[in-house]
Amino acid sequence: MPFIKEILKYDSLSIVGLEKNVGKTQCLNYILSRLPLESRGVCITSIGVDGEKVDQVTSTEKPEIHISEGCLFCTSEKHYRQRELVSELLAISDETTSLGRILVARAVSPGKVMLSGPASTPALVRLMNTTKTLGARLNIVDGALSRLSLASPAVSQAMILSTGAAYSANLATLVAQTAFVVDRINLPLYTEKPDEQCLGLSSMGAALPANMKDFTVFSVTGALTDRLLGRIAALPHVEDLEIRVKDFTRIFVTPQAYRNFLARGGRITVAQRSKLIAVTVNPTAPNGFVINSDRLCAELSSAIGLPVYDLVKNRYEA
Repeated sequence: MPFIKEILKYDSLSIVGLEKNVGKTQCLNYILSRLPLESRGVCITSIGVDGEKVDQVTSTEKPEIHISEGCLFCTSEKHYRQRELVSELLAISDETTSLGRILVARAVSPGKVMLSGPASTPALVRLMNTTKTLGARLNIVDGALSRLSLASPAVSQAMILSTGAAYSANLATLVAQTAFVVDRINLPLYTEKPDEQCLGLSSMGAALPANMKDFTVFSVTGALTDRLLGRIAALPHVEDLEIRVKDFTRIFVTPQAYRNFLARGGRITVAQRSKLIAVTVNPTAPNGFVINSDRLCAELSSAIGLPVYDLVKNRYEA
């Protein structure tokens, strides 16, 4: 797949699933089996737990994580003891989880591992800094929509988005909801102008200033919500307004409010941006419902302007 070469341009990658069972682990295994590990140190970890044989929520079988000799991995003490490979323990980090301290190890033989990593952005960043000192040139983080902040540009330079029938069994809804996420990921970076007047706003319940109408640029501290977006959108001359947020993970608005604001000429920009490398799909839901893969890939690709891959169907491609 073309996106494998693209990954090598970055030192950190998040794989983010929009729902359980949309193919995150399949995507991780696909990448690990094709990256040239002998020429680039790779380290993997997860937000929460990944690699278990059976999904604890849906009771369906899940693909296990397979790593090659030389690959670094971070996991809790409990899951380190359950590994199915020979490994060299490199470090015991200061980061802890309910499953014990997080360990960093290198696989001495190929095999299977379960991953369990930090649940906060600062802890994940600290762990990745540790792995870099141990030889990791590419950190791969297995993420989730519920922890979307850990796919922030503050954590990873690049990301892969996984979606599928488990997210929505309706093709039109699936395409629309995924496209909305992609739109936010691809928001443009803002550029400060020397003479601009920017008003800082908070979404944390503080009263909004009465002089908002005197500004055209708003810097939002925290989350951009429907309520805050509505107050800004009600101002005159929406076509001149710009809303700035830290990154796409801080935007919590409905598609309708978001698109109405942009359709009227308003702009939403970000201070940091991750590079969306690829979108992958799993057309099969846990209940057995299947969306036509070719149609899903074609319609989603048309909606987002990017190639879309069904890695299971195309697993034999290089």
